[in-house]
Amino acid sequence: MRFAALILSILLFAAALALALLTGAIGWIVVAVVLAVPLLVGIHDLIQRRHSILRNYPILGHARFALETVRPELQQYFIERNYDGRPYDRDTRTAIYERAKGLKDEQAYGTERDVAEPGYEWLLHSSAPVDPPKDAPPPRVRIGGPDCTKPYDMALLNVSAMSFGALSANAITALNRGAAAGGFAHDTGEGGLTEHHLHGGDLVWEIGTGYFGCRTRDGGFDEAKFRDKAAHDQVKMVSLKLSQGAKPGIGGVLPGPKVTDEIARARDVPAGETCVSPPSHKVFSTPRELVRFIAHMRELAGGKPTGFKLCVGARHELLAICKAMVEENVTPDFITVDGAEGGTGAAPAEYEDHMGTPLTEGLIMVHNALVGTGLRDRIRIGASGKVATGSDIVKRLAQGADYTNAARAMMMATGCIMSQRCHTNECPVGVATQDPKRARALDVADKTQRVQRYQAATVAEAQRMLGSMGLRDPQAVTPHNLMRRIDHVHTRSYAELYEWLEPDQLLDEPPAAWAVDWERADPDAFAPRR
Repeated sequence: MRFAALILSILLFAAALALALLTGAIGWIVVAVVLAVPLLVGIHDLIQRRHSILRNYPILGHARFALETVRPELQQYFIERNYDGRPYDRDTRTAIYERAKGLKDEQAYGTERDVAEPGYEWLLHSSAPVDPPKDAPPPRVRIGGPDCTKPYDMALLNVSAMSFGALSANAITALNRGAAAGGFAHDTGEGGLTEHHLHGGDLVWEIGTGYFGCRTRDGGFDEAKFRDKAAHDQVKMVSLKLSQGAKPGIGGVLPGPKVTDEIARARDVPAGETCVSPPSHKVFSTPRELVRFIAHMRELAGGKPTGFKLCVGARHELLAICKAMVEENVTPDFITVDGAEGGTGAAPAEYEDHMGTPLTEGLIMVHNALVGTGLRDRIRIGASGKVATGSDIVKRLAQGADYTNAARAMMMATGCIMSQRCHTNECPVGVATQDPKRARALDVADKTQRVQRYQAATVAEAQRMLGSMGLRDPQAVTPHNLMRRIDHVHTRSYAELYEWLEPDQLLDEPPAAWAVDWERADPDAFAPRR
């Protein structure tokens, strides 16, 4: 059906041409010439490299661009919808598509949002703004605690975890080449470290509950395989995935037909068989064992920064991990907080809508827990979950993050049009599919440039916003800089809305709001103390 219009054009042109040659009638010659136009358009669509959707839907794909020309808001609503069905706001659409294409992102008129609506947020500008640096390199965040011997300087915005298997080989390649060109990091996702990741971009190698890429035959953790792959020059950090925001508490499933020979080799699993990630890890069962395993991973990785990713759940479990860190005097180099609003290729609707802590609350909880236990200066915090614009970056810094990761926005920079067909293997633009005929539509060279342009423009906009706030250093952002409307009359800064702990406060005298969870936290069990 994707090529129905092109096939029809070929048949109609062939028929008209045959009749013109047989009869010599002027009328049929004119008809053949007219029918040659859509045929030539279809052929051009197939061979051009700028638009993935035209490569996969020759002739038919022009309907999408007609919507853009005639009525942009129709195209916005029907094609570029968010995962929850609501259209992206103008700022987000502009930040991703236009910046990725290298177009100007200025807009006429004012904000599209109702500034009097409860929940509206804004950043406080300064009466003494500063110019953003013009020639200096983009800001970096050094990741590496006292036990790390090979620290890494992380960009403010990076590619979040997306596996080969969920994304096509061309999409992974474009993301990694974009990261190499722009000097930012690319998280592999839990699907293994593959040749498609090895195009010069800095990597965060993620290890999930399936231990793909460093897996024993019985599904355990293979230290030798991990050590060998972690030694690769492109692997700058390693991350242990505890949970994912869109589906915390369950593992991923890759249906057997999608487990190609190539994916099977990358994941150390049998080809053609459904690949299931268990819900929990085999290598630890308590917070103390988790902390010790992080230290062991760092040793096996030759001292490279090592941390973990989680969607925050019960607060006493997070505090139990912090207690284990204090007692063992061992800390991860980073913690990536994944918000419940984060995306996924496929998950039960109940999990997407009702399970897991949103990024704002998760970030603030992790930041406070580390500050309260005196560990914050040893551990960097990354934020992942619907990060797309410069304002998203600055807001997450105000809420406790040191840097951010983006998945959905990076997919859109590679050409994703949010058709929500990821789980069907029928992605119309070749981003989230293992169908080689569909994946060929994604031109790697063009999308590499778009990924690099999007990241650079978004970080530059974050720097400009910081300058408008009178700040030169991203780490100078505080909760006082971010405001929220509570109701139609009252507004509060994040410093007023949330409780912010002092260094060592949990160790010395936990505040009333934290005391019960602190008492329940057990470094030798995730279950609460009774």
